[in-house]
Amino acid sequence: MSTVHSEKNFDAEPPLKEEPPVLAEPPRFGYRHPMFQILLVSFICFACPGMFNALSGLGGGGQIDATTADRGSTALYSTFAVMAFFGGSFVNKLGPNLSLTIGTAGYTLYIGSLLSYNINGDGKFNIAAGAILGICAGLLWTAQGVLMLAYSTEEAKGRYIAIFWAIFNVGAVIGAAVPLGHYAKTLEDQSVGNAVYIAFIVITGLGVLTTLVLAKPATVRRVDGTQAVVPVSQSWTLEILNVGHALVADPAILLLFPFFAASNWFYTWQFNAYNLALFNPRARGLNNLLYWLSQIIGAGLMGVFLDAKGLNRRARAFGGWVILFVIIMATWGGNYSIQRTYTREDITPEFKIDWSAKSYPGRAILYIFNGITDAAWQTYAYWIIGAMTNNARKIAVLVGIYKGLQSAAAAVGWHIDGIKVPYMNIFGATWGLLAGGMVIALPMILTRVKDHTDAEDDTLGGVDAEGRKVGEGAEK
Repeated sequence: MSTVHSEKNFDAEPPLKEEPPVLAEPPRFGYRHPMFQILLVSFICFACPGMFNALSGLGGGGQIDATTADRGSTALYSTFAVMAFFGGSFVNKLGPNLSLTIGTAGYTLYIGSLLSYNINGDGKFNIAAGAILGICAGLLWTAQGVLMLAYSTEEAKGRYIAIFWAIFNVGAVIGAAVPLGHYAKTLEDQSVGNAVYIAFIVITGLGVLTTLVLAKPATVRRVDGTQAVVPVSQSWTLEILNVGHALVADPAILLLFPFFAASNWFYTWQFNAYNLALFNPRARGLNNLLYWLSQIIGAGLMGVFLDAKGLNRRARAFGGWVILFVIIMATWGGNYSIQRTYTREDITPEFKIDWSAKSYPGRAILYIFNGITDAAWQTYAYWIIGAMTNNARKIAVLVGIYKGLQSAAAAVGWHIDGIKVPYMNIFGATWGLLAGGMVIALPMILTRVKDHTDAEDDTLGGVDAEGRKVGEGAEK
């Protein structure tokens, strides 16, 4: 009998590799369901970055002269760039929830500084608040990216991104409606009133409070039952070194750097060189509302395509690139047809058009397409990051790099507008970076995005998505 027993052992199937733990049943929709948590995160960004975007979209943060807001934005995106680049390390150490609480507080402070400027005309507080907001925003956007991508399964990342982006931009739409109502009956150029800033401060405060009711990420499981965020305790040194680990382990990420950098650069031209320069207050306010409303369409369409079940993930990655490239070239070709008709020196109150002008509908439609391309770009960028990893800690590092490069480029964009660089120069640099970023990223997208992310390859600093050191697992 012992011989038979040994033969059975010899012929037996080798032990299967341990899989991530799966619940007997998918989680029911409720407080700890991943989609409910993403809805809460979406509302937080609705209330905080959404209100910030509504003011930014008016040009000059709601002021007639964009100089002060440009300086504040330069300070904001400079600190944002540094903080976000290492934001993954901070979020991994502090946790997404605390990072969101700290991050949202900066938006209330910043909008308060614009109110202060309206009252006393001193821009120093706005610059300081911008620098503080940059630090806070680095934490908020990295934490948001971690939860949005980690809570979703591979086949649902596009939908999660699109749902977040739609709700987040509803905040900007509602925020844009407030100053539009303020401007609707006037043709004179004037700054946003104190009441508008106060309303935005109240809304951002609600966003801060909402961060306190988020579930602990370690208690949330994806719809397939797997744990989404596994807490791993590492030193600050190791967390910061993880940025280098990610780049060394996957140097193809470097090809995404220009694509990442382009993703906020275009706001300078759209908001200041187009919307602020060409339209009077009420037309500008309507454009602002249409811009953020169009983002819901752009994110929704791109998200649906990126989750299309009839195509494998590699095909969706390339197809998404083609769609994005075509709409970018078409939209910015239209932008060029307008930009070549004016210079910075032409801009006077009399030069700006009202929504009753014959030329307004065409220019408003073009601005809508600018909003669609923005949302499509951001959705595709997040989806590519999500296609590269399911490891929440690695997601934090990659999202941090994305937001860091995005913000560094934005700081340059706002600075060159602040020093009055010709509009055509800003336009050319923007279109060139958009096109160049896409072309340079294509080889990485074609070679690095796989139909499924292999668990054995999805590590960061020797730790896998389940919080285990490489080499641990089956025997444990």
